[in-house]
Amino acid sequence: MKRLSESIVQLLLSTVNRTTERLTDENSIRNLMRSLAPVQTPGGLVRLGPAGDGGYLVPNDLAEIEACFSPGVSFVSGYEKECAERGMKVFLADRSVDGPADDHELFSFTKNFIGAFPSEGFLTLDGWVDNSPVNHDSDLMLQIDIEGFEYEVFLSTSETLMNRFRVIVVEFHELDKLFVESSFRFTSRVFEKILSTHACVHIHPNNVFPSVKRDDIIIPPIMEFTFIRRDRLSSDSTPAKQFPHPLDKECTDNPRLVLPACWVG
Repeated sequence: MKRLSESIVQLLLSTVNRTTERLTDENSIRNLMRSLAPVQTPGGLVRLGPAGDGGYLVPNDLAEIEACFSPGVSFVSGYEKECAERGMKVFLADRSVDGPADDHELFSFTKNFIGAFPSEGFLTLDGWVDNSPVNHDSDLMLQIDIEGFEYEVFLSTSETLMNRFRVIVVEFHELDKLFVESSFRFTSRVFEKILSTHACVHIHPNNVFPSVKRDDIIIPPIMEFTFIRRDRLSSDSTPAKQFPHPLDKECTDNPRLVLPACWVG
């Protein structure tokens, strides 16, 4: 797996070098990284889900969150089950499976993907939430792992709904494309939108692929980000210092990936 991953990275770099695509100005990438540098939360972080892929670190600030919306079910539902055990309603969506891996009386599953607009087999995040039995003004949590569709979902989600998510956990894919200017413009807008309402509190690299490096900028292609709504933080939040966090677990058996220092701030 490691040799295969390295080959994929080298192919990506050689492809970029052969194309006429402009490379992103390094200062632009560094500025984006600084804006995403995790900060500490008053109650610290807890882990929900399995000790491996499908488990995530979230702020210890989950009381009175009415529901978790979780697009991207695949074959692991441990995170969602722990949310349900805390009393949250859990809404799951994934067209590629017939249901979640675990059962719980608070689970509600729809066999659809989540995307930018409604179409055959697709719902929007706003439409899904609007048609789910939750209070119109309660706090929610979003946990999203949908293999690249996350970018269009965030850009198409209303500001009103974004502000209802107290906690957002998202696995971002193909982050190494930040090195290409056209991809950077698109991806950075997604992060800017999230950061207008939320602050990053944790980043964990998925070690399925090795990092891609350009000078002193190192980007793991897939990383798990945790955000909290800014009103849950004090005005003098301090930078997070511990990477990896003691609760972090590797997603695969590949060599461990530690969050590169350029992401820490």
